Amino acid sequence: MKRLVKNSKKMVSCEVETTLKIIGGRWKVLIIRELLLGVRRFGELERALPGITQKMLTQQLREMEQDGIVHRKVYAEVPPKVEYSLTSLGESLQPILNAMHEWGAKQLSVSSEQ
Repeated sequence: MKRLVKNSKKMVSCEVETTLKIIGGRWKVLIIRELLLGVRRFGELERALPGITQKMLTQQLREMEQDGIVHRKVYAEVPPKVEYSLTSLGESLQPILNAMHEWGAKQLSVSSEQ
């Protein structure tokens, strides 16, 4: 079944491709990993992800918010306070990330044996 991914104008016909459109790329899985630990502010995410720029973090968070996996809560304070958390859809990615972790661990142990 073909579907339109929310932040893309491209039709996708494969469920794996749909998943990769939503969580693919260098940073999204790492952001999700941090948010699985709990609510984080922008600066906390930035410090937890060495090498990510403010622009890239902002872009990735916006895309994940559009896709319904991240919730952004803005507090009416000075200075502004913004917190990010996973939605229930975002939390449903945990078993996928756990499987990726296990697979990666196996690959590391195989390559260290060679």
